[in-house]
Amino acid sequence: MNNNTLDFTQEEFQDILEKTSSMILNQYQNLASQKGFNVNSQEEVERWFNEPLPLEGKNSLELLQEAQTKVLDSATGNLGLNMYAYVMSGGNQMSTIAELLASTVNQNNTKWHLAPAMTEIEKRVVKWTTEMIDYTPNAGGAMVSGGSEANLAGLTVARNIFFKKLDIKRNGLFGVKPFTIYCSTETHNCVDKSVTLLGIGTNQLRRIATKADLTIDTNILEAQIQTDLANGFMPFCIVGNAGTVNTGAIDDLTVLSEIAKKYQMWFHVDGAYGGLASSLPSLKQKYAGLEKADSIALDFHKWLYQPFEIGCVLVQDWGKMRETYFKEADYLATELQTNPNARLEFNEHYFQLSRNAKAFKVWLSVKAYGFDRIRAMIQKDIDLTHYLSKLIIESTDFELKSSSDLAVACFRYTGEKTTEDEIIDLNQKLIPALEADGRVFITGTKLNNEFVLRACIINHRKTEASIAYLLDTIRDVGSRL
Repeated sequence: MNNNTLDFTQEEFQDILEKTSSMILNQYQNLASQKGFNVNSQEEVERWFNEPLPLEGKNSLELLQEAQTKVLDSATGNLGLNMYAYVMSGGNQMSTIAELLASTVNQNNTKWHLAPAMTEIEKRVVKWTTEMIDYTPNAGGAMVSGGSEANLAGLTVARNIFFKKLDIKRNGLFGVKPFTIYCSTETHNCVDKSVTLLGIGTNQLRRIATKADLTIDTNILEAQIQTDLANGFMPFCIVGNAGTVNTGAIDDLTVLSEIAKKYQMWFHVDGAYGGLASSLPSLKQKYAGLEKADSIALDFHKWLYQPFEIGCVLVQDWGKMRETYFKEADYLATELQTNPNARLEFNEHYFQLSRNAKAFKVWLSVKAYGFDRIRAMIQKDIDLTHYLSKLIIESTDFELKSSSDLAVACFRYTGEKTTEDEIIDLNQKLIPALEADGRVFITGTKLNNEFVLRACIINHRKTEASIAYLLDTIRDVGSRL
C-alpha cells in the first residue's frame, strides 16, 4: 500500500478485486439453496461489530473474509427464491456491475459539468420511463432513494406549484387556510409522513374507505371533498394508487383524474409498487388515467429489478420541478459556462446537491437485457402469483383472502383448525416460527382488520417449484405449532 495515499498497489488492488469477484460469484452459485432468512439473534449480530474505532488497518483479504462471514453469509435471502416479504426484487447482475463502475468514477450527479455523461444518462432514463408507462414525453424527473422519497418529491412539487399564487416558497403556510389531501385507506404510510414533513399535517389527510376490491370508493371521495369545501377547507390533492403494497389494488385513475380536474386539484399517483406493470399489454386498461397524473412516484428497485436504492419521481414538465427547487447561489451559477441553457442542472430541479449516479445502473441493465425481456419477467411474476392463488384455492389447508392483478397474494393457513380464533392464533404464531425456521421469509399484514399472510412475488428467478416450496414449508412449520 502507498503510504502517501489510501490507494493499494495495482497488484494488491487486483488481488482484492479478484477476491471480491469470487465472493460475488459464490452468492449466485448458491441461489437455489439460499435460505429466506438467516437466524441470528440481535445480540449475536451486535457482538460481531462491537469493537472500538480501528486505529491500524487490517489485511484486506482477511477483512473481505470477515465481510463474507459476518455480512454476506448472514444476509437475508433477497437474491434467492425464498423471499416473499415486503417488496424485494433481488436485483440483477448487470446493475451490480454498474454500481461498481459508478462508485469507481465517483461522479456527483448534481451539475452538468461535474458529471456530463451521468447527467445525460439520467435525462435519458427519465425519457425511457415515460415510454415504459406511456406518460407525457415532456415530463421532468429525477432519480431518488425509493418510493417514499418519490412520493414526498411529487407532493412537494404539488404544494409549491398549486400554491404558487400565494408565494408559499417565501411565505410558508402562515395564514393559509387548511388544505386537504385525499387517498384511500390502503395508501402507503409514506403519504402520512410526507404531509407531516410538508407542514400540511395528518389532520388534513383524508383516508377514504375502499370498495370490496380494496380500491378507493370515488363516491365517498367526492362527498368528502364537498363536505370539506362546505366547512371552509381547501381541497388540494388526490393521491391515486397504481397498485397498493398490501394487495396490488389499482384505483380507477381515470375517475380520480376527472374528480381532480372538476375541483381544480392536483392529481398525484403512487406507482411505487405497481406503476411499471402498466407497461404490460395484459394490464394496460387497468392503468387508464395514469397518463393524466400531474406527478407520479415509481420505484425501480421493485419491478425494474434494480439493487437498492433507486426510485423515480416524474412531473408533467421540467419547469415545474425547477420552480419548486431552484435557489440561486453564487457558487452554483452557470452564466459563465459555455452554452449554459443547453445543460440541465439537477441541483436546480431537485433538493439534493450531493447525488450519486443512480440512473447509470438502469441505463446499463435496460440496454443489456432490453425492456421486452424485463417486461416478460414482470408478467412471469404475475403469472406465478396466479399459480400460488390456484394452489391455495385447490388446497384444503389454506384459504385465499385477496386476489390481485399484480404480484401479491394474501392468504391464511388453516391446517386442521376449525374455529376462527384458532386460525387467527395459528397465523400470528406462524410469522415468528417461519422466521426462526429460515427456509422462507414471509410477513403478515391486515386486510379489513383481519391478520393474513402476505406473499409478494417480485423476483425474476422464481419458478413454480419455488412457489410450491413456499406452501410446503408453511405446512411443515405450521403443523408443528
